[in-house]
Amino acid sequence: MRGAQMATITFKYNVRDKTGKVVSGKLEGENREAVATKLRQMGYIILDLDEDRLARLNKITFGTSVKTKDVTIFARQFATMINAGLSLTKCLSILGAQSDSKELREIISQLGKDVEAGQSLSEAMVKHTKVFPPIFYNMVRAGETGGVLDEVLLRVADLFEADAALKARIKSAMTYPIAMGALVMIVLVAMMVFVVPTFQKMFSDMGGELPLPTQILVAISEGARSWPGLVVVGGVIASVVAFKAWVGTESGRFIWDGVKLRMPIAGELNRKTALARFTRTFGTLVSAGVPILSALDIVADTAGNEVVSRAIKKVRAAIKEGETIAKPLGESPVFPSMVVQMIAVGEETGALDQMLNKIADFYDEEVRVAVDSLTSIIEPIMMASLGVIVGGIIIALYMPMFQVITLVN
Repeated sequence: MRGAQMATITFKYNVRDKTGKVVSGKLEGENREAVATKLRQMGYIILDLDEDRLARLNKITFGTSVKTKDVTIFARQFATMINAGLSLTKCLSILGAQSDSKELREIISQLGKDVEAGQSLSEAMVKHTKVFPPIFYNMVRAGETGGVLDEVLLRVADLFEADAALKARIKSAMTYPIAMGALVMIVLVAMMVFVVPTFQKMFSDMGGELPLPTQILVAISEGARSWPGLVVVGGVIASVVAFKAWVGTESGRFIWDGVKLRMPIAGELNRKTALARFTRTFGTLVSAGVPILSALDIVADTAGNEVVSRAIKKVRAAIKEGETIAKPLGESPVFPSMVVQMIAVGEETGALDQMLNKIADFYDEEVRVAVDSLTSIIEPIMMASLGVIVGGIIIALYMPMFQVITLVN
């Protein structure tokens, strides 16, 4: 559910809760505006909010070693214990002792201390946004409000598992072409560096003019083993680094995500994946009782595609002005008419969450079919490409020998 993680900043805050009590604490976020938004969503009135510079100096790591699988297991076990009648502090004490992740054990232990000190579970989770993303603590807050925390935790676990399954399908589709591409590159480098030079010496001893394909092959081999070849390799590496840096910017990510949606074959797969994630996450949040505007904020942050994220933010702005969900969705080219019509029906019948989950199921299946089709197309293309490349090199190497044999005859 996390997508690409950005470095976070720790802020110190003083806020006033709904009872008028002043609460102090620390919260991490990408910037001051993001942290302020989180605090307002929690129902606080901000009195003071400043960056904790000491925390920035002491921060050694920027990520987390906790896996989504660990958090999913935590949510499911937590739900089972609450359903069995155990108190929150007792549940957290047990879970903190049995998690496989050392970091998660420490965080759960801290959650227990905060809950025991009088904070709600959602308030305690907000301090650990790298492990518990916004969708988690917002759903927990809704579960606390509605008295259905166990049901909400099960929905969180189901959502995380569905998202992990979706990512696994995409990963499985990409594993084969990446492996084959790496194999092709290894074969090419090995032949250019080790095989071609051996034949090149033989050609020079034979004398005479080499066929054009062999001349090209020898020139490529010499270039790969000389300083111009190193320059080319360095240029490729620099280009990759520059591309990643560009994609890391907001404008670069928006342009690249748009390109990914328009790719000939993979574009449709990317679009269906984004729609499956959007509808699944949105439906789960609505089912848990999270307000529509807050749910759209979370969905926009977890969309995994900047183009889709901006479209969702436009939808949120329109809804805030009094529009329905379906109308602004229909104005965006990102969302197909079927999605818009089904959401409109869900709004009219009061079954929006059910309709969203049905759309998500449909697109999950569409992604599965698309992955299978993509794999079936890529496999023969990669095998044929490998055969053509290796075969072409072998033919270019043996053409001078064929000429010699012809002359001898």
